[in-house]
Amino acid sequence: MKDLLIVSAIETFYGPSQALFGVDLTVREGEVVALMGRNGMGKTTTIASICGLEKFSAGTVTFNGADVGPLPSHKIARLGIGLVPEGRRCFPNLTVYENLVAAARPGAWTLDRVHKLFPRLKERYNQYASTLSGGEQQMLAIGRALMTNPILLILDEATEGLAPVIRKEIWQAVRDLKASGQSILIVDKTLSELLPVADQCVILEKGTTVWSGAPADLNRDIENRYLGV
Repeated sequence: MKDLLIVSAIETFYGPSQALFGVDLTVREGEVVALMGRNGMGKTTTIASICGLEKFSAGTVTFNGADVGPLPSHKIARLGIGLVPEGRRCFPNLTVYENLVAAARPGAWTLDRVHKLFPRLKERYNQYASTLSGGEQQMLAIGRALMTNPILLILDEATEGLAPVIRKEIWQAVRDLKASGQSILIVDKTLSELLPVADQCVILEKGTTVWSGAPADLNRDIENRYLGV
C-alpha cells in the first residue's frame, strides 16, 4: 500500500507562539486516518500546515511523492488534496449548484454522483447556501471538496454541532467514501463513530504526536490520558 501523505516532524508558529512541536503522521492510499486529541492540541493547525494555509518552519510534508512545503495552498489543492474545513465555509451568496461547480475538476466525482451521496443537495439545487441548514451546508462543503476529485480528502470536525439525524447521514457518507477507496484524513470528537471507520489513529498532545496505531490498540488508559475531558 502506497504512502500518500507523509508528515514528518513539522513545527508551526503563529507569530512568536509555537503551536506544533513535532507532528508525524502517514496516510496510505485507500486508508482512513483519524487525527485525534483534545481541543487546542494542534489538529486544525496540522491540517492548515498540510494544506499550505499555515507555513511550517521545520519538518517536511510529502504528498503523492511531492514536497509540498514550499508550495502555496492553491497549488497543493491542485495536486489532489480536498479540504472540508472546520465551520464549513460555503460561499453564502452562491447557489448549491454554483458552490459545487466553482472549483470542480474532471474525474469520477460528478454532480450526479454527489447528488447520489447527498440527495438533499439535489433538492436544494437552486437555493443559496446561506439559506441551508447547518447539516445541509456540511453536505455541501463535502460535496464541493469531492467535486475537485481529490486524491486525499481532509475532513476537519465534519459532524460538529449537527443534529443526530444529520450526523448519521454524514457518517454514512464517510463509510460510503471509505468503501469506494477514498483516502481520508479525518478529525472528529465522537469516538464511537470515528473509530469504526478508521484504519489508523494519530493522537496529538500539545502540538506533538504522542501515539499512533490501529483503533484496536487504543486502550482505555490511552483514551483517558490523551482524549478524556
